[in-house]
Amino acid sequence: MDDFSLDPAVIHPILSELEIINRLLGGYNIFFDALKKLSLRDEMLICDWGCGGGDSLRKIAEWSRKVDLDLDLIGIDASEAAIDYAEKKAISYPEIKFIHADVLSKAVKPKQFDIIISSLFTHHFDEDSWIRLVQKMIECARDAVIINDLHRHWLAYYSITALTAMFSKSPMVKNDAKLSVLRGFTRKELEVMLQKAGISRYTIKWMWAFRWQIIIYK
Repeated sequence: MDDFSLDPAVIHPILSELEIINRLLGGYNIFFDALKKLSLRDEMLICDWGCGGGDSLRKIAEWSRKVDLDLDLIGIDASEAAIDYAEKKAISYPEIKFIHADVLSKAVKPKQFDIIISSLFTHHFDEDSWIRLVQKMIECARDAVIINDLHRHWLAYYSITALTAMFSKSPMVKNDAKLSVLRGFTRKELEVMLQKAGISRYTIKWMWAFRWQIIIYK
């Protein structure tokens, strides 16, 4: 999944399966829970970094409609095939737009968004790159950053192995799902990296299923 040149015929079925995994394992609840803790207002601009197929933004759009909140949503991803898939899936969500870009490039500017979110994205970076990524998130967000990522735990590893074996048709999903857990974090690791990034105003919360919710406040 780190290969941004993957053909749409390969990546689109994978993105569909990942959306199923997110739904089954409560991945979207991390964002709903976090957004309720922030002072939201109409026309706030929320950006999903490494948005993949855009499923998190579609769920946030559905949630915002239910609570009568008018949000502007943008997804950014370095994979052109992922952006193509996301745009097709979001055709009935006019509040969502997508940008094909590397979030670490100059195309993404300081204070460009109100809130930046990411889902299962930051574990793709080594420690030094993770620190630079999160520092840029803080630089580009006016209000807050919400990170949704994995807790590295043996039970999470064997559970995702069993789950993908049961329903996944993709060898890449079966392999990468396990690899993602191994690339996940302990609470102590997150605390150390946030300290190295110079970040002190944050909360870390464990949520089912083996997810970390990190909220960084400006």
